[in-house]
Amino acid sequence: MLLEPWMLRIDWRENTRPFLLVDLSTWPTEQAFAPLPPIPLLGIGDRSHPQAGRLDMLVEPPVKLEMLAFGIAKAPVAATALIQLLRATEEMPQRAALTAESFAFAMLQGGAEHAAWRDLQSPRATLPPGLLHLVREGNTIDLLIDRPYAHNSIDRAMRDALHEAFQLAVLDGSIAHIRLRGAGRCFSMGAELAEFGTMRDPAAAHMIRMLTLPALPLLERCATLEVHVQGACVGSGLELAAFADRITASPDAWFRLPEVGMGILPGAGGTVSIPRRIGRQRGALLMVSGKRLTARAALDWNLIDAIVDEDTANPGCPDARRGKVGT
Repeated sequence: MLLEPWMLRIDWRENTRPFLLVDLSTWPTEQAFAPLPPIPLLGIGDRSHPQAGRLDMLVEPPVKLEMLAFGIAKAPVAATALIQLLRATEEMPQRAALTAESFAFAMLQGGAEHAAWRDLQSPRATLPPGLLHLVREGNTIDLLIDRPYAHNSIDRAMRDALHEAFQLAVLDGSIAHIRLRGAGRCFSMGAELAEFGTMRDPAAAHMIRMLTLPALPLLERCATLEVHVQGACVGSGLELAAFADRITASPDAWFRLPEVGMGILPGAGGTVSIPRRIGRQRGALLMVSGKRLTARAALDWNLIDAIVDEDTANPGCPDARRGKVGT
């Protein structure tokens, strides 16, 4: 049976419910969810139920139903757009799925929910641009995200440098291995928040993403990429890392995708990379709830491949003095 959703009156459209909740223990096994509702379809119960795979999210630890209800109620338009995007792109070729993600991101970027989030943000100091250090030894290139004073947040300079480095790997077929790390105490806290809202034209922002998104050239070389994560791995940092063939993490690593709470959705490739690692339903759980995953939980969900001591991870990590891409 369909359960009455929690606290589900929102003011952007009269009598609209931001999600539907299904109890699989009482839902007939032969009754399909068809057509799917245009809003998120959540479920509780046994994953082995024949209809469980049709749900957008199946509640499981460490994510609780209350977290999802709160996340959807806070940004119902962004949450619904995310769910519709994940449904549409699940079987789509990755390059086409990245284009669809950018369209959805651009739409939400110009929406009221994201504008409301921006209005609540305090002015941020302008920090020096990020550097990406690159060292090549034989057929291996080591990349180091170097902006520790900003928690390795990825600004335009860093984004462009990552795009350039991955494009180099595409053009040079002799590069067989790419290793990526972050300097300092964390891998990356995601996109530079001070740059949010500086491009107010969603159409122009989409065009820029299609020219500069690091995930686009990386698609050609995902199988060669290894990433090690320590500390925070958030937002676009996690979206990028999830494309890697192998991800290791230090015991102190943690992972989070906060974008839906900002009135947008992951726009650096995360709606493509993360569901292809952990599945559409778990990807949606992570994105809608904004829940922080520990390294152990990430390993249990297959978001990472191993937990390792940081001293033994990627011993070829480049010395910051030896070279750079970007300024």
